[in-house]
Amino acid sequence: MVKFTARLATAEERDNWDALVTSNPSGGNMLQSASFAAVKSQHGWTPRFLVFESSEYITYNLVIEKRLPLLGALWYLIKGPDVADPAHVPAVLDACRDLIRTGRHNVFAVKVEPDIPADDDVDRLFHNAGLIKTFDLQPNDHTAILDTSPEPNQLLRNLHSRGRNAVRRAIREGVEVRRMEPTDENFRQMYQLMAHIEDRSAARLRSYEYYSRFWQNFADAGQGRLYFVYEDGEPAVGAFVINYGLKGTYKDGGSKPKRSQYGDSHLVQWQAITDLKEEFGIVEYDFCGTPPSDRLKDPTHQHHGLGLFKTSFTKTVTDFVGCYDLPLSAWKYRLWNAIGEKVARQIYWRRHHQPFY
Repeated sequence: MVKFTARLATAEERDNWDALVTSNPSGGNMLQSASFAAVKSQHGWTPRFLVFESSEYITYNLVIEKRLPLLGALWYLIKGPDVADPAHVPAVLDACRDLIRTGRHNVFAVKVEPDIPADDDVDRLFHNAGLIKTFDLQPNDHTAILDTSPEPNQLLRNLHSRGRNAVRRAIREGVEVRRMEPTDENFRQMYQLMAHIEDRSAARLRSYEYYSRFWQNFADAGQGRLYFVYEDGEPAVGAFVINYGLKGTYKDGGSKPKRSQYGDSHLVQWQAITDLKEEFGIVEYDFCGTPPSDRLKDPTHQHHGLGLFKTSFTKTVTDFVGCYDLPLSAWKYRLWNAIGEKVARQIYWRRHHQPFY
């Protein structure tokens, strides 16, 4: 069995964090990035940069920490740990437990969320390691992922027919996709487009401050870009996409209802995909959120409409394992699970009008 040790990253490692994370076994995740850590540091969380080492490989993982009255700290390995094999997750958590004890970090539970496809064997493995399944937090715990490794013409042919036809028609009819500068004015227009989506779904937007900080951080790092399509002189479709290592992600999107340009939202995605492929050599593009694969055709699911759009590019939907908790203090975790988490989320929402996580 592989054994890991854990430590906090050095200053030099933190300075080179993104290069190290994207060298992880599965290529890292944008939510483990330095840019995202900086966002969360302004919204009630403390970033911790952890290094797990074994004789086989090293993996670099972001932890965000929330300190709570009476309980101590909750550690959230957001989209981690990034491991070469699901069987390594318990070993990484053993090392994490040792680090918490020896470093006296006073952590009552560790929340993990590895990008590992859901599987009954994996669930049993985690259960046997003392992990407790809990509710999922990130939109892309169920998601459509497009293989972008083929050359562009073949990649277009590989799209689902609905998406491919929409892209081709938009090109024929002269729809223009513009890459926009990361300015406050453009960000505010993007946020307004996202509000239109909220009108048509059960989604709840975070504050403009949160999104603008997120977008600016990734844009400043050379990892994020904004696209618009205009209609009648105003933005009609918007998308903010991210390149992180060899992965592209459709992070945020919005559009006006009742538009006349057919295929405009499809063409935005196609432009982003081909740009990221040409400039960064991405090998996959994550559409960042669909219903679970077994509920794609369920019209009552809150993301049904988004799922229809995203699976018009690829029918492949990946269900990841989602979130599991590792209790480190039995009584504190029972208190947290029974009432503490619910109360913390309610208080945080009343104070900040933002989700706790």
